[in-house]
Amino acid sequence: MKKVFLSIAIAAMTALSIHTLEAQIRTPAASPSAELKQTVGLTEVTINYSRPSAKGRVVFGDLVPMNELWRTGANAATKLTFGDNVKVAGKELKKGSYAIITAPGQDGWKVMLHMYESTNWGSYAEKEPFAAFVIRPDRTAEFTETFTIAINDITTTTASIDIRWENTKISIPLEVEVDTRVQDDIKRVMAGPSAGDYSAAASYYHDNGKDLNQALEWIQKANASTPRYWTLRREAQILGDLKRYDEAIKVAEKSSALASESGDDAYVRMNKKSIEEWSKMKGKTNK
Repeated sequence: MKKVFLSIAIAAMTALSIHTLEAQIRTPAASPSAELKQTVGLTEVTINYSRPSAKGRVVFGDLVPMNELWRTGANAATKLTFGDNVKVAGKELKKGSYAIITAPGQDGWKVMLHMYESTNWGSYAEKEPFAAFVIRPDRTAEFTETFTIAINDITTTTASIDIRWENTKISIPLEVEVDTRVQDDIKRVMAGPSAGDYSAAASYYHDNGKDLNQALEWIQKANASTPRYWTLRREAQILGDLKRYDEAIKVAEKSSALASESGDDAYVRMNKKSIEEWSKMKGKTNK
């Protein structure tokens, strides 16, 4: 009986081992997935798609029927993601992700861009696209075995989204905004540090025992343009550490008034405590 149980156990373990080995077997995908990332101007463009190969088959007109909706790849809807607002074939698109559905034709490809919702490309068939346009295809001398989407002809503000397979290629014009963003950056940088920059620098110097006079200069610049009760308190603290108690008290009173208006009782209490301490210190120095 023990031998029977032992034989059953060995058989079970052998079957389990075989099953485990089978579960670990991996095979290449027929249409492997790909991700393309490319910066055009200042805008990041990402394309996620699957890449079927011709494998001796006639692609357009057979594998991909003409004038019928196509997922523009394999397995799932191809996804285009733009990091900023762009123009595609002259159509304005908001930043975000889009599913690209096409209907290849002999004289023109209809290209439809839908706000991306799912990988199920069929779910877009009955929906109105966000943008649609027609691109004339070109016949290439070079044969492209594996379906390819690339971003080429990149300039500062333009590029071309090229789709190639077999001896067919379409090029979709892409435009990005650069000048406005650069001009905004130039204005911001040339205008000098912001109130927040001055406040952060002053706080660092104050917290780390560095030059208090420099910290005071920075925090006063911050408060000159955008006074906040918390930055005013910082100015008061620096003045107090510099033993300029009269000034510290006046600034703390301003901080308390703004904090009270904003309903921040914690700052009101902190300022009150500091004012009491500085008043005592002021009295000692006057003796």
